[in-house]
Amino acid sequence: MQIMVLRLGHRLPRDERMTTHVCLTSRAFGASGAIYSGQKDGSLERSVKRIAENWGGEFSIEYEPKPIARIERMKKDGWSVVHLTMYGMPLPEKEAGIRGRGKVLVVVGAEKVPAEVYQLADFNVAVGGQPHSEIAALAVALDRMQGGKELERGFNSNFGGAAISLEPAEKGKKIRKG
Repeated sequence: MQIMVLRLGHRLPRDERMTTHVCLTSRAFGASGAIYSGQKDGSLERSVKRIAENWGGEFSIEYEPKPIARIERMKKDGWSVVHLTMYGMPLPEKEAGIRGRGKVLVVVGAEKVPAEVYQLADFNVAVGGQPHSEIAALAVALDRMQGGKELERGFNSNFGGAAISLEPAEKGKKIRKG
């Protein structure tokens, strides 16, 4: 399964940390890239690229000034759209249908999500029916979509070429460089 994450409505300075964490969670949980809309943020792009260079693997980040048009284009190119919203259907009821898709665009909001996103989405899904972090929802959704494979030790092989890597340790920290 190929996964991309679209972060809607990035706002400076309010969302700097949140959008960075959306990107880092996307990368760590198996997405191949992130797209963001709202305000263009070169610092965000540099930070995410630096993390990918240091920690290895292939991960892209790009800015999209017209996210609705981007969603429409991706749907025409065969992508399924999963919109994470607390107003959607419970994820456990939809995860099997999502898992069978080849290419998935996961949409995560920041500001008020345009009504068109709800209409364009193949799946409007909720990770719980209570207000909480979109980062938490993204992590749970990516985990469920991939059946937990991204948490297995062998998944780390996806991050080849890393300048920095971790060695699992019962106690303390073991960091490898190079």
